[in-house]
Amino acid sequence: MSVDIKDTITTIREAAAFIDAGEDFLTIAAAEELMSNTENARKKETDKLRSEERELARILEAAQHSARRPDSVPSRQQHAARLEDLDVKKFSLGKAINEAESSLASKEAELARLKEELRALEEEDPAADHELNANSLRLQIYKGLGFEPIIDRNGQMKKMLIRAQSGDIHCLTFDDSQRSNFQHVQEAWKLASS
Repeated sequence: MSVDIKDTITTIREAAAFIDAGEDFLTIAAAEELMSNTENARKKETDKLRSEERELARILEAAQHSARRPDSVPSRQQHAARLEDLDVKKFSLGKAINEAESSLASKEAELARLKEELRALEEEDPAADHELNANSLRLQIYKGLGFEPIIDRNGQMKKMLIRAQSGDIHCLTFDDSQRSNFQHVQEAWKLASS
């Protein structure tokens, strides 16, 4: 397929009539200017987007940092375990408080009952309930101390049996008029402590 040169020249001449170099230059200049403006606008837009991206990256990094759990704050598992321990302590303290309150209520009831008994006992006069003979009480006390008086038919005390600490029993007579009551008492205590 050979192309005839004459045909090619003819085609170029026909096409040349349609081509206006001045107009094409202006079109190319306008296109270059448009492309330059578009490139500048794209560059500005790209710079603006990059600046926004850097700002958003800083915000993201700050948010990630603030979202991270500090070392002083326990992990989720540690926090859950701590809450569980505190719940157990809370329930045990609640139980202890409950038991203490019921114990307190029972002690208060017992105290009120004892106060009522004390008031009743203070109002009661035991001496009035029983007629007591002072002499018989004294004799019982003396016997408890180890001194047992022996009384004759006239109601006079003539002798006294004295139980010593050693377990021996001594007899002290009061017929001796040469001794004073003081000397008799001294002799009685001396025999009791032997």
